[in-house]
Amino acid sequence: MVAHFKLILFILFDVAMVFAVALMVALVMHMGMSEFFSGEDFTIIKNPGKDNMEIITREGNEINSYTPSEDQSSSGQKGKRVGIEYELENGEIIYVPE
Repeated sequence: MVAHFKLILFILFDVAMVFAVALMVALVMHMGMSEFFSGEDFTIIKNPGKDNMEIITREGNEINSYTPSEDQSSSGQKGKRVGIEYELENGEIIYVPE
């Protein structure tokens, strides 16, 4: 009887783990963040053009986060706005310096 109970607990744990992994994969795919799992370099811009904008880059195995700022006197990885990018209907991106 106790052995059956332990077997049932092991099976329920395995099913819960499979469900949790499937849910995480589905959420990542739905949010369009599958780049994190690929081997390719990428850049993600969160809240573009707003005060709390953040730029996340991946180069190889290194992931960096930058917070643009008008104030260049502070230390850390800060930057300032230097131009505007526009995405055309065909997917091409045009950079216009300010």
